[in-house]
Order: sequence, then structure tokens, then C-alpha cells
Amino acid sequence: MKRLLAIAMIPVILLVASGAWADDLATKDECVTKCHEAAALLSSRSLADCIELIGDPQGGFVWKDSYVFLMDLEGKMLAHPIKPELTRKKHVLLETDPLDKALFVHFVNLGRNVGHGWVEYMWPKPGKTSPSKKITYIYRVPDTNLIVGAGVYVAGMMY
Repeated sequence: MKRLLAIAMIPVILLVASGAWADDLATKDECVTKCHEAAALLSSRSLADCIELIGDPQGGFVWKDSYVFLMDLEGKMLAHPIKPELTRKKHVLLETDPLDKALFVHFVNLGRNVGHGWVEYMWPKPGKTSPSKKITYIYRVPDTNLIVGAGVYVAGMMY
């Protein structure tokens, strides 16, 4: 039985060792690119169209294990393809991660004060309920009060 289990594990070990599993994980570069694509869309289409496109869970702003979301600088979530219930709140500024980090406050402050950058926090992966370590790129759409963000889930992140 142990021999059969060991033989069955060989493909899994080879897959992990080859790094092929990483093809299903978003990269930081992809997050930056997708945020800039969303910002360009916001510069060329109506806000209502952009909310629909960014908020579509089957759309082009959802890929691998990541997605783009859209907020304003007042803390209102305008589009979130994975947790659309966030868009029904007046604002999300009081929301915290399991370590009490007010992640959305950090997003807004970064967008308002610097214009772009990364924020580390805990957030569930799409389809999961338990939080994982995540780092999200925030980008302020030029000449607007809007920010877009997309992130990657990481192992061993320092909080």
C-alpha cells in the first residue's frame, strides 16, 4: 500500500518541482498591467459601462487567481467581480482583515497621496472563505477620484 501511494505521488512531486502549477497563479506584473488596462477603459468609456465590465465575474478583468476591482476615493466599492456584496455598502472603509488592518483605508490613502503602490493584508482566495496572505497593487485613474486594484496571493509574506 505504501509503495502504491509513493508511486501515485510521483506526478504531484514532478508537477510541483517543475513549477507548472505556478501557471495558474497571477503575477505582480499582470496585476499592474490589468490595473492600467482598467484605467484606460475608464478614460474611454462611461463609468456605468466600466462598472459592468470590471464587475463581471466571467469578464476580462478576472484571470487565473486574481481580478480587478474599482473603488472611489470616498471608500465606495463600485465593482468587485468576486464579492459583489461589497458594492451594496455605503463604503467599505470600516472593513478590516483578520489582523484588524483597515485595508480599504490603506487603498484609498495610497491612491489619494501617492497614486499607486502595493498594500499587504489578508483576504480569501476566490471561492474560499479562509483568508490568505495577499499583496494588491493600487492605481489611481488619472484625473479622477477612482482607484483600481488587483493582487496576488503570496506565501511567507511579512505583515
